[in-house]
Amino acid sequence: MRTGSIVPEQKTPKLIVVTAFDRDESGELQPVYGPAEQQSEDRAVRTAKALAGKHAGAIAWSREANPAIGEYGDPTTLFVGGDVPDME
Repeated sequence: MRTGSIVPEQKTPKLIVVTAFDRDESGELQPVYGPAEQQSEDRAVRTAKALAGKHAGAIAWSREANPAIGEYGDPTTLFVGGDVPDME
């Protein structure tokens, strides 16, 4: 029998993204894959590692995100392989 109601703390949704880059004719890095949302950080790292072998570079990153209210945490880099532009 439960005495009182304990509501579990809602976990903030996490945005997990992978992007791959190649260089254009002028040598500038351009996204050629993504940004593509991933289901887990492990999957994002595996995807970015595979893409880094085929492109100039790839990055996987995550951040806590609640788009409904426009709330976003600081990005956390999960993996960087090769050349990627500075992320703002």
